[in-house]
Amino acid sequence: MAIRNKEERTDSKIHIDLTGPEGNAFVLLGYAKRFCNQLGYDEFKTGCIIEEMMLTDYEGLLHTFDREFGFFVTLWR
Repeated sequence: MAIRNKEERTDSKIHIDLTGPEGNAFVLLGYAKRFCNQLGYDEFKTGCIIEEMMLTDYEGLLHTFDREFGFFVTLWR
């Protein structure tokens, strides 16, 4: 084992464990709102994403979350 510099890390994605407390639908909605804000999305786009996430069941919520934020977030089951 070696201590390495953070800049050498090749995986810059955020990891969310869906089997733990972070996998709760309300927590994921909170993440989505935060990510929308950080990405500079306007209220309308943010509202559309959140509404679509709440429109269906948990699998639909995950699908929308992954589609919108999967380029920098990895979801683990």
